[in-house]
Amino acid sequence: MSYEFLVFEDRGDLARIVLNRPEANNALSMKLSDELVDAIERVRQSTDFKFLVITGAGETFSAGDDISEMHLWGNANEVMRRVRYYQNMANQLEELDKITISAVDGYAVGGGLEITMACDFVIATERARWGMPEVDVGITPGWGGTTRMARLIGRRMTKEINMLGALHPARRAAELGLWNRVVPNDGLEAEVERLLEVLRSKNQQGLRQLKFMINRGVECDLYTAQGFEALGAALTGAVSGRWQVPDADQGAGVSGFGAKNELWRRRRKLARDFWVDQ
Repeated sequence: MSYEFLVFEDRGDLARIVLNRPEANNALSMKLSDELVDAIERVRQSTDFKFLVITGAGETFSAGDDISEMHLWGNANEVMRRVRYYQNMANQLEELDKITISAVDGYAVGGGLEITMACDFVIATERARWGMPEVDVGITPGWGGTTRMARLIGRRMTKEINMLGALHPARRAAELGLWNRVVPNDGLEAEVERLLEVLRSKNQQGLRQLKFMINRGVECDLYTAQGFEALGAALTGAVSGRWQVPDADQGAGVSGFGAKNELWRRRRKLARDFWVDQ
C-alpha cells in the first residue's frame, strides 16, 4: 500500500519507519495506525530485513492515540475490537524476528510510549519526555501501558506512571530500565548507527534465538524458560554444523512418509492399533 502518514525506507538489511504527522505530533490516527500495521507486516514477511528502526518526524516521536478521533471508534464492542487490533500490532512488532530500535526525540506518550516498549532497544534524546497521561482524559491504556510496562519496571512504578500521569525526563526512563540510552539532542542518528554497527557484527541467527528465548522466557516459570535455553543451545549447535544425532533418523521419517517405504510401513504397523482396545 502507499502511505500517507508514514514513511517506509528500505535500506538493504534495515527497514526504517518514520511516523509522519508532525503537525499532530505524530499522533496515531486510525489511518496512521492502519499504515503502521501494514508496514510492520511488510517487515515481518521479509527475510532481507534484519533490523527495524522506528522514529518520528518533526522532532517528536509520537503523542499516542489521536484522542480527537476516539468518538469514531464506535460502541463498547467496537472499541474493544480496535484495542485488540492495536494490541495485535504491538504483539507483531514485539514478535518480529528482526532486531527493533525506537529512536525517540521529543514526546513519546501514551501509544507512542507503548510502541517503544514493544521494541528491543530504545535510544532517546535528552529533551525527550515520556508518560501515560490517559488517566487525565478519563481513559485507560489499551496495548501495553499497564501490561508491558509492569513487566519492564514492576507494578509499583507502573502504578505511579499511570495513576499520576506525569511526563518524565528521558533519563528517568533509562534509570528505570524502560529505555536503554539517552544521548545529546543532536546525537540520536549517530547513536542508532553505532548500535547497528555492533548488531550487524553478530551471528544473526544467534540474535534471533536470543530475542525469542528472552521474550518467551520472561512470561513463564523458571524451568520452562530453561527449556527454551536448552533448546536454543541445541539449535545453535545444529546450525553451526553439529546437527547429526546418532539415534535421530536424519529425516528418514519424513522421506519415508513420502515414499511409503519399509521404515514408514513398519512404524505405522507397530503404532496404528497399539492399546486402542482400551
